[in-house]
This record gives sequence, C-alpha cells and structure tokens, in this order.
Amino acid sequence: MEFFTYFYEEDIKRFFFRRPGAFTKHSSRDLLSYSLGATLYMPATRPNIHQEILSKKHEGLTSLVIDLEDAIGDKDVEMAEDLLVSELLKLQDECNKGFLDYEDLPLMFIRIRQLEQLQQLKDRLGEALNILTGVVIPKFSAENGRYILEMVRDIHTETHPFYAMPILETAKVIQKETRMDELLKIKHLLDHYRDTILNVRIGATDFCGLYGIRRNLDTTVYDIAVLRDCISDIINVFQRFDSPYVVSGPVWEYFSAKKRMLKPQLRQTPFRERYGEEGIKWRAKLIDENMDGLIREILMDISNGLTGKTIIHPTHIKVVQALNAVSYEEFIDASNIVTASGVNNGVMKSEFANKMNEVKPHYYWAQKVLLKSQVYGVLHEEFTSIDLIRKEVYV
Repeated sequence: MEFFTYFYEEDIKRFFFRRPGAFTKHSSRDLLSYSLGATLYMPATRPNIHQEILSKKHEGLTSLVIDLEDAIGDKDVEMAEDLLVSELLKLQDECNKGFLDYEDLPLMFIRIRQLEQLQQLKDRLGEALNILTGVVIPKFSAENGRYILEMVRDIHTETHPFYAMPILETAKVIQKETRMDELLKIKHLLDHYRDTILNVRIGATDFCGLYGIRRNLDTTVYDIAVLRDCISDIINVFQRFDSPYVVSGPVWEYFSAKKRMLKPQLRQTPFRERYGEEGIKWRAKLIDENMDGLIREILMDISNGLTGKTIIHPTHIKVVQALNAVSYEEFIDASNIVTASGVNNGVMKSEFANKMNEVKPHYYWAQKVLLKSQVYGVLHEEFTSIDLIRKEVYV
C-alpha cells in the first residue's frame, strides 16, 4: 500500500521532495500506526466487498473497517457474519490462486460486537484470518477489554500480525466524574498489550448520542464543548511523550448529496494568494461539496496531534491524505532537531528564519513528523496540501 496512488508518477515527482513510502501489515507497529490514513467504514451487509477491493473501486483506499456493530441491525447480525466470512474467503481464494497479493490489500479490520463473535469468526475464517490486519473494539472499557486483548495477543504472530484498535466511546469516558479514572485504567491496560495496539480511536458519534447531540455540517467536534473537553483529556493521557499511542481523528459524518449554501469555513486568503480568482472559485466548489467542514476539522485534528481519520464516504480519502502530507519546512525543522539532539540540546534558528527550534521541547514532535513523513511523504517547498487537494479535484 501507498498513499496518493491516484497520482501519476510525474505528479509524485513534481509535488514531493520525499515520495510517500510503501507499507504493509508487516511493517513495524510504530510506522503502521501512522499508516491508516482515511479509514473507510462499511457495513458487513454490503454486497461484493471482495469485488470492490479487487477492482480498486475506491481510489487511494489504504485502510477499511468492515462493521458488525452499530452499522448492523440486531436482527441482521447472523446474516452479516455469513456475508463477511463469504467475502473474506473469496479474497483468500484470489490470493491462493495468485490473482491477488497480500501486499495489494488495504489494511483490513473488522469491528466486532463481543469477544464470542471474534472467537467464532476466527474459527470460521481459518487461513482467511490472515487477510485481516486486526480488530476494532467498540465501547472499549477497562472492565471488559482485557479478554479481547488476550485473544488478539494469541492470534498475533510475527508471520501474521494482528492488531487491536480500541474505540473510546462509553459513558465512563465522556462523563466528567468518571473520565480520568477510566482513561488511566484503560491506558494502564493497553500498556500491558502495547505490541498489539495499533492506535486509539475516538467514538464521537456515540459520545454525542449520550447527550442527545448531533452536530451539523458546519460544526466540528472541537465546537461541541463536551466533546472538546473529552478529546483534550484523551490526548492528555494517550499522547504523553513517555509512552504514547497514535490517536486517530473521529468520524466526519457528512458527504455531498446536493449543492448547498452554508457559512464558509475555509479562509479565502490561502486560495487567493496561490491561485487568484481561480482559487476563489475552487474554494466555492469545495464549500458546495460539503468539504469545507471536513477540511477544517482535519486541520484541527492535526493541530491537536491526531493522525488519520475515520470516514464514511470514499470522497473523503484524498482530502485526509492531502492534509496529512508533511510540508518541506516541517521536515527540515524536524530533521535538524533530531540531528542536533546528539550534539546540541539547546536552541537554534530555523533554516527558514521564522522561528526558533528548541531541541529538547521539540524533539518528540520532530520524531512524530519524521515517522509521518515516511508514509505520507514530504512536499517540495513550493507546494502545499492545497495543491494536492486541487489536483484531486481536477484529475
């Protein structure tokens, strides 16, 4: 798998100072945790999933979750399980026949309802379990999480890695009086299984549901006070420098169905400065396509240290990838900080003469940037994420 596979090779060379790197489920856990990008959710009742993967229907798709939980009605669970097993067995058959390589598969996960379901699927899938990169655990808690993590550890091998991605979305996490105690207990639990934890995910929709809130397409998760406070505490606990986890951005629930008018959430200046009047027209197009709220939320995710995002529509893939590409300035600053750490732990002026780089405070940030640059690539100095998004619109 690679990001930006929807660009021609000449575009990759033109845009990228350091090209996006390849990764598979066999890549190191540290690198793989940054490699999920836009993780597309689809219900297990969706027909012909294996055909969509074979035909590469969704341009740029690098990770997906087949959902057996909230996307499935209670009465349809057995049917969904049967369909899931059938689709994965078909994919395994294609691999056995040589029509498909494991390396061609996106990182695939299943979201389960309970421990027993994972055990049953493991028994039914047999060799086809190796197609999966892991399992997503909804409503994860310190009380019930250990048993599933034990099973994940039993499945996980060096030859066939299998990871867990817990979702934080319970009442104990969102409610202030129990939150910090529960988060610390979950963190302590995950630390015992660190080698099989790929990242931590945030269930914004379930959190909102507990308060009867549904955010609209003009509202990011950071505009909902109760969500903002909770996300802040999740970051506080799980991204501490001494034992961090990658935390993924919560789902964006909206996609374009028809043209609309809304309060613009994208500043005009970057578009006008880069493309003039054509840039303003293109900005209007993004607003009409419901992309402005998504772009704003991803930028807030990145500012708060989150990497990647849960999505429910394939049109979001390219926007998530573009905004996570590392800028040339970030890369050079990060490289200089890491290089200097061995000989100089003081302060130095950035090569761009616009900031001071302090080696000790900025070292952890620099490490994250360099890891991210290995998979998302580094843009040439003259290009920004706007250029990548614009290219995808007109490609």
